[in-house]
Amino acid sequence: MKKELFTPGRTELAGNHTDHQKGRILASAVDLGLYAAYEPSGDGIITVHSLGFDPFEVKLRESAVRPEEFGSPKSLVRGMVSAFRDLGLNVGGFRASVRSTLAAGSGLSSSAAFSVMIGRILSELFNEGKVDAVVIARAAQSAENKYFGKPCGLMDQLACSLGHTVYVDFKTNEIVPLVADFEAMGLTLCLTDTGGSHAGLDSSYARIPADMVYVANLFDKGVLGDVDPAEFRAKGWDPANRPVRRAMHFFDENERVPLMRDALIARDGETYMRLMNASGRSSEELLNNIVTSATGDTKLAEGLEKSRKLLDGRGAWRVHGGGFAGCVQALMPTDYFPIYREEMEREFGEGSCRHIRLV
Repeated sequence: MKKELFTPGRTELAGNHTDHQKGRILASAVDLGLYAAYEPSGDGIITVHSLGFDPFEVKLRESAVRPEEFGSPKSLVRGMVSAFRDLGLNVGGFRASVRSTLAAGSGLSSSAAFSVMIGRILSELFNEGKVDAVVIARAAQSAENKYFGKPCGLMDQLACSLGHTVYVDFKTNEIVPLVADFEAMGLTLCLTDTGGSHAGLDSSYARIPADMVYVANLFDKGVLGDVDPAEFRAKGWDPANRPVRRAMHFFDENERVPLMRDALIARDGETYMRLMNASGRSSEELLNNIVTSATGDTKLAEGLEKSRKLLDGRGAWRVHGGGFAGCVQALMPTDYFPIYREEMEREFGEGSCRHIRLV
């Protein structure tokens, strides 16, 4: 008899590009995600049928990295098998039928959700369901880094694996579950997919951690999370220097995250939105992850500008996730959301703006 499970997608609330530098983040699982029905196969092969896509197989004995598979779900399966083996965990063949409510380009981290789903199935079928959620998240990060070709941090995988809103300090390894109830604050959170493609952006994404690490190395540290913020700020930096601006964003954003956490706990929507707007400005002006010369795509910038016109003095808006393409995250009084959605969908297409509910 087949077993079933649901693995949520995630939304980033605060901590834009801080996780890979041992920084702090706020993230949450959402009520959209992947539904899987699965059973052991006993044949040493993992077979995945995803609604709307061609089925594929991965043989357990073939676990080497295959660059030609970068960006594919097959690579994530291979990566999770390898990560479980490296941890001394059991693996085996299974068949899974998958249905997704995570629309392509929705910015809700479908790749992390898929990796975590594979890890949860391996845990349930071959490890008595006892593999810790954080262990599964770290295995999923490894699969994305090594097999999928995505130099991501751990935020997405943790939120998908833990299945709730969470504050994480990657330097101290503090993980704190939270209740983020925007509805109780009279607010609505939404994402607008501006329609830009993520194709060709790998080098732009990779350059962000590389620039931050470059600055950290000037202090004989490996990542910015190990650099004293006061020592960094005491230097006479040239703000025209891109790595310096990105380091400035890291330190500012890293200090903002616990303030946003506290505002959530206090249900202080006004303070949260003020800090969310500051985060968005920092991403645009210092991190510079809105437009890249690699593609010249301006749809995300257009979405942010339209949101500014609609929400200035009324709500908050920011780039969501990695940037350079994809989604605008916005938060506003619930009674204004229908107006915002209508205007954004007029620009970016019907269904592009979705109310996001946290879990």
